[in-house]
Amino acid sequence: MRFELYSDEPDDRAVYITGNFNGWNPKDDEYLLRQVNDNTFLIDIDEQMLPDIIEYKFTKGGWENVELDKYGNITPNRKISKWEGKSLNTVEKWRLNWGPFKEEYFPIAEIISEEFYIPQLERYRKIWALLPYDYYISDKRYPVLYLQDAQNLFNEGSGYGNWEIDKKLSVLAEYGRGDVIIIAVEHGSEERIKEYIFDNDHVANGSEGKKYIRFITDTLKPFVDEHYRTKKDRDNTGIGGSSLGALISIYSGFLYPEVYSKLLIFSPSLWVEPNNNFPMMNFRVPFTTKIYLYGGAQEGSKMVKRIRIFEEYLKKWEKKNLFDFEFKTSINPEGTHQEFYWSQEFPRAIEWLFYNNTENPVEVKPQQKSFKN
Repeated sequence: MRFELYSDEPDDRAVYITGNFNGWNPKDDEYLLRQVNDNTFLIDIDEQMLPDIIEYKFTKGGWENVELDKYGNITPNRKISKWEGKSLNTVEKWRLNWGPFKEEYFPIAEIISEEFYIPQLERYRKIWALLPYDYYISDKRYPVLYLQDAQNLFNEGSGYGNWEIDKKLSVLAEYGRGDVIIIAVEHGSEERIKEYIFDNDHVANGSEGKKYIRFITDTLKPFVDEHYRTKKDRDNTGIGGSSLGALISIYSGFLYPEVYSKLLIFSPSLWVEPNNNFPMMNFRVPFTTKIYLYGGAQEGSKMVKRIRIFEEYLKKWEKKNLFDFEFKTSINPEGTHQEFYWSQEFPRAIEWLFYNNTENPVEVKPQQKSFKN
């Protein structure tokens, strides 16, 4: 069957087709369209590879670069019977790195406290809550994700840039998948390394990770659950971060699996635990835990290798009935140890961790706001 695409928007990126015939993989080299001229692309697909009713979309190599209508809105999946033999299509616009971002879907950023007291560490910290855009006009309860290094997550960010999670949450909300509360905890500047190292005085003399984890779990979470409409159970609670923030999140999930069921782990500093000697609580019935692992191939020669070894340990621990893991690993061949790449990965991680995902985040309409357990 032949798929033909016309697009007169100037854009020299390659075009892919994705759909219910390739698991909604948005960058599958087997489904790369051939450029006929400046505006026309086509691909011939063996009919035996296609279902009777084909659902599909065109991308520029990822959901962050998917087709849009002329107003910049998401479009429904295209549908056609394979017996028609030929499909003629037009794309008006393309997303570029998840944009454009619509202000009406931006989350509500609130400061929980400029100086939230941390009794376990006897110090204070600024903490933010990012609430769904419609939080104050609804009565819904929401799952919660606790993230480290709030300075690098939104607003102006730090000197290193930021994840732009406010923008990415607006995109997810546009797709009807923004019903998540983010609690962002600022790091302690000069105290950051000690707080994010669990128990390794060779790396950080006087490491305070144990106390920091207890703060998030025993002090901050009860406060958030009391003051916001949250879903308090473990199935709706996650924790995550990048680099050392990812490392302390691994410890949190392994030590408190009865609290956290979802771990967002970006570019973890696994060099601190080269032998993966993570402490774990033993429970009679293993807890099911979802882990989204991300790393960039340009972060150093050992980043991807350490992630792969960590994967193998996850499988070993599962066999010992310590946990019931479900994990997804994403490796970006071009990724470096930077906020820009964590920003690009954030929507995919939220999609996979909090929603019944099929790798196709484009079918849910904006008005559909129900969270699926």
